[in-house]
Amino acid sequence: VVLVRRETNPDDLGGMIAANGILTQRGGKTSHAAVVARGMGKTCVCGAEQLDIDVVAKRLTLGSTTISEGDEISIDGTTGEVFAGAMPVVPSPVATYIENGLESALADADAETADLVKAVDRVLSHADAVRRLAVRANADTHEDAARARSLGAQGIGLCRTEHMFFEGERIIAVREMILADDEAGRRKALDKIKPMQKGDFKGIFEAMDGLPVTIRLLDPPLHEFLPHTEEELKEVAESLRVPLDELRSKRDALHEANPMLGHRGCRLGVTYPEIYEMQVRAIMEAACECARAGVKVKPEIMIPLVGHVRELAILREMTVQVAEEILQQAGVEMKYLVGTMIELPRAALTADEIAQQAEFFSFGTNDLTQTTFGLSRDDAGKFLPIYVAKKVLPKDPFMALDTSGVGQLVRMGVEKGRTTRADLKCGICGEHGGEPSSIAFCHQVGLNYVSCSPYRVPIARLAAAHAALNDA
Repeated sequence: VVLVRRETNPDDLGGMIAANGILTQRGGKTSHAAVVARGMGKTCVCGAEQLDIDVVAKRLTLGSTTISEGDEISIDGTTGEVFAGAMPVVPSPVATYIENGLESALADADAETADLVKAVDRVLSHADAVRRLAVRANADTHEDAARARSLGAQGIGLCRTEHMFFEGERIIAVREMILADDEAGRRKALDKIKPMQKGDFKGIFEAMDGLPVTIRLLDPPLHEFLPHTEEELKEVAESLRVPLDELRSKRDALHEANPMLGHRGCRLGVTYPEIYEMQVRAIMEAACECARAGVKVKPEIMIPLVGHVRELAILREMTVQVAEEILQQAGVEMKYLVGTMIELPRAALTADEIAQQAEFFSFGTNDLTQTTFGLSRDDAGKFLPIYVAKKVLPKDPFMALDTSGVGQLVRMGVEKGRTTRADLKCGICGEHGGEPSSIAFCHQVGLNYVSCSPYRVPIARLAAAHAALNDA
């Protein structure tokens, strides 16, 4: 199955999990489809602007060629090519080794393939011995976490909690929370979500036993959780037993002209603190239950989109109060960290102030690139290839970190943050965390770790070693 969409958003997650590949008309290499597919290890082609995708008619056209639902297509995630019909594919012995280990890769290998796999194993083992940067993974489920660990990840650098909101019955409770008229109504709906989130966190903590796990509190705007089409609106109105007009009005009221810069991230936590409070309770209750079962848990709670120290101060106070209450009730002693995602220029510029409230920084360079350049990562794919071809930019800044612009904000954030808190842990969790030239820069500015999609972990391990050897 290949999922074909104009562009994906979080409520497409179920379809993305079911699909073998993903094809979108809009977006770029750090769009929602690309980031999620990369984390799942699925083939994805984004930004195929030449295609005309008709979601209602369930067909795509290019010139005189029309492909309808049920027809066979093939996609090449490396070149971005889309083929009519089924193309033959061959499994990679190196990919088998990286995912399943040396013994599995050698099981049916001929002599030439065995030599290749053994050479890769030697190189990666040497890389791990010489690199200074730790390599973590971005993972949102216990399956992703376990896969990341098998690929050599030394922890989770980014767990996006919003993806957990779309599974099964959860989305109904989330929509009930959004539609509630007051705090009491929101808390009633959040009470339904908490045990589900707690179960997710327990699975991730168990998979990463002994390794740190950074969990980002809710980031996207609330409108993403509401239905978009009239057909979906009718279905949701019936399931929630609310008038269709009321649901439509709520959706329209939450609509934002520029949601990427709107009511999201810590702004949700400040205006609706009960949402973040529920998530912190779920994290810490899961951590305590795992600890009592003998799992070594290292939770790191990350507050996103902070631009002013007061935002972080308010939410840190709530986080610590809830965490300490749960630890005391459970009778568990546990070290946990509270930090923030540096993804706005103002956060980097005032990093010395923000470090008063943050025990770690994680640079979200996907959004930091958007907000520094004033580019949309979902739309810039229309002209960035031309910019690169005409040498306006040396590389697509969403693929390789812009070290002379965005990178200087990262450097400033690290240096200013550590003037306030000398032991400040700093990492990167944007997609640049798996790109070799960006990793070399992260080594130079003194980050503690990089975090990337699970299947990019081996590349990051090699790149971190190259950076260390170049320093020698």
